[in-house]
Amino acid sequence: MKVNTIYKLCSFVCMALLLPLHAFANVQVQGVRTWLAPDNTRLVFDLSGPIQHKLFALDNPDRIVLDIENASLQASLSELVSDKSPVERIRHSQSGSTLRIVLDIREQVRPKSFELRPNDQYGHRLVVDLEPIAKSQASARAAPIPAPSVPTAASSGLRDIVIAIDPGHGGEDPGAIGPNRTREKDIVLSIGRELKKLIDAEPGYRAVMIRDGDYFVSLRDRTIRARRANADLFVSIHADGWHSPTARGASVWVLSERGASSEMGRWLASRENSSDLIGGVGSVSLDDKDDVLASVLLDMSMTASRTGSRDVASIIHRNMANFARMHKPNVEMAAFAVLRSPDIPSILIETGFITNPQEEAQLKTPAYQQRMAKAIFDGISDYFWQRPPDMTLIASRKNQGGAMVAGQNRTHRVQPGDTLSVIAVRNGVSVAALREANQIRGDQIRVGQVLRIPAS
Repeated sequence: MKVNTIYKLCSFVCMALLLPLHAFANVQVQGVRTWLAPDNTRLVFDLSGPIQHKLFALDNPDRIVLDIENASLQASLSELVSDKSPVERIRHSQSGSTLRIVLDIREQVRPKSFELRPNDQYGHRLVVDLEPIAKSQASARAAPIPAPSVPTAASSGLRDIVIAIDPGHGGEDPGAIGPNRTREKDIVLSIGRELKKLIDAEPGYRAVMIRDGDYFVSLRDRTIRARRANADLFVSIHADGWHSPTARGASVWVLSERGASSEMGRWLASRENSSDLIGGVGSVSLDDKDDVLASVLLDMSMTASRTGSRDVASIIHRNMANFARMHKPNVEMAAFAVLRSPDIPSILIETGFITNPQEEAQLKTPAYQQRMAKAIFDGISDYFWQRPPDMTLIASRKNQGGAMVAGQNRTHRVQPGDTLSVIAVRNGVSVAALREANQIRGDQIRVGQVLRIPAS
């Protein structure tokens, strides 16, 4: 028995030695994808299980090396190479159970990597981000945000009101997925682009897209990009999802009290090492203020921001309720990260439940996307007509008694609490002109009635 057992053991060891070492690797790289953003390239490796890895850069020539322990390659890497990406060539080798992937790069990059756990669409993933190192502060490879608006002859030294449009998710993150495989990231990008068209066509306004393609932007980067653009309002657009297909209804969200408190604490704790600013266009820095003054300034800025957020959210909620089923009768509150900017009024709009078959079908149609964008735009323009920022074309037009849109007629749907005098003041026209344009005798109007706003 002992001799037979020893013989079997020796046979097993000999056969094992004849096998390639990577046969013992128990994690496979099953697929690869690449996402090209204006300011970085993301590589995603689909894995059969969790892994340990190392990422480092080498020069002469410039290359990025990725070592994945206990893994083997079961996918083609050819699609990671693109004329538009910094990756010029890709190689791989197997050393024992370690898979080495080498990226030959065209320009210097700052590599970062992290692992993602499985979700509803993907399994384990390894993400590698390649951020080009700018040769100067003015490099064209900086984040795709236009420079802050500057006075022009056409605007007589008055600036535009800047709206940051943030279509949620993108790239590796599809967001919620409908029963017919409609992806949230695609729907909200389409609505965001429709909203941008409306805003850019309005004199005195300018839209900035936080994401204008199929790529991922981190939550913090979204608000940072809005601040770089000196945005007066941040609008994040999403489509809701739920495990039950019966959930339905659009909603509008602002920052909760709890979210505001935690964000204020974060800013105060990190202000010494932060280059962020508060005060929007005013650019008030915290780093040279003592604790008490910094706290007061931040509290004032956040209070003003949250008040503005609630006001514009309420108007947009009413507009959407005119044609869309709303999930709740009022604006809702949560601690969403993208709503936490202390210096920019910020709202998040859930345009409907993409996991509901009926709402998924609606959200896919261009007509519904345009209607949703129009409701958001009308809310934005109504809000800023009531409280336009100083030194803007809209403020100047209102101070001079102009109409909301020079030379054009607008409409207003009567809301609870509206009166002819309130509507007239809000739109810069006289009550008499409002009566005449709508053939109204007396002061009686009804909720839901659509009034024509005459040009002044």
